[in-house]
Amino acid sequence: MFGGIVKSLRKLDEDGWLLAIRLLIIVLGTWAFLQLAHEVSSGATQHFDEGIVRSLRLPDNPDVPRGPAWFEEVARDITALGGYAILIVLVGTIAGFLQLDGKKGAARFLLGAVLSGYLVGMGLKSFFLRPRPSVVPHLAPIYSTSFPSGHSMMSAIVYLTLGALLSRMEPRHPRLRVYFIVVPVVLTGLVGASRVYLGVHYPTDVLAGWTAGLVWATLCSLIAQRLQRRGVIEAEI
Repeated sequence: MFGGIVKSLRKLDEDGWLLAIRLLIIVLGTWAFLQLAHEVSSGATQHFDEGIVRSLRLPDNPDVPRGPAWFEEVARDITALGGYAILIVLVGTIAGFLQLDGKKGAARFLLGAVLSGYLVGMGLKSFFLRPRPSVVPHLAPIYSTSFPSGHSMMSAIVYLTLGALLSRMEPRHPRLRVYFIVVPVVLTGLVGASRVYLGVHYPTDVLAGWTAGLVWATLCSLIAQRLQRRGVIEAEI
């Protein structure tokens, strides 16, 4: 049996490997999110979460985060990269460019992927209804429930989707393709970390947001590939 699997893997071309990797990400990511959601809902992660959030504040003054005074402002600037206002402007700008460049299918798909991801995120928040951290004062405004982190999920969806679009524009430059994937991953990581530092999310909220965002972005990439083959989305972005 294993010999047959190995032979099948050897026959895969680049598109086959990409499809296999995407499917693996979706399956494992969904499983990881469900496991994490179960642990959070049962309260198994609460001690860990609160310990991490507390460790980022001064022991004698939980109003003050660890690090130099300017670092708090840096964290607010970074967290804004995952804010809805910034993401709306960014996605709207890119969609407008694609529309003007004659890539109407790609523009509509980008807007649809982001909007549907936002609705899924809001639905998950409404389902789990986890309260925000209460062990330290919040250093940024909050307007919704905690699980999963909306900033983490939406930054993953938007930046990874845009990175995938940009990487398609440079198919003959492997280093640039890697760059267009690494930068969105780093940005998404920084946004999520800033949410914990500012005391508005638990670490597991951020992990869940990253996971859900990765799964949704990967699922959208599969749909985009299928739509491209059918001519709904332009083959060359």
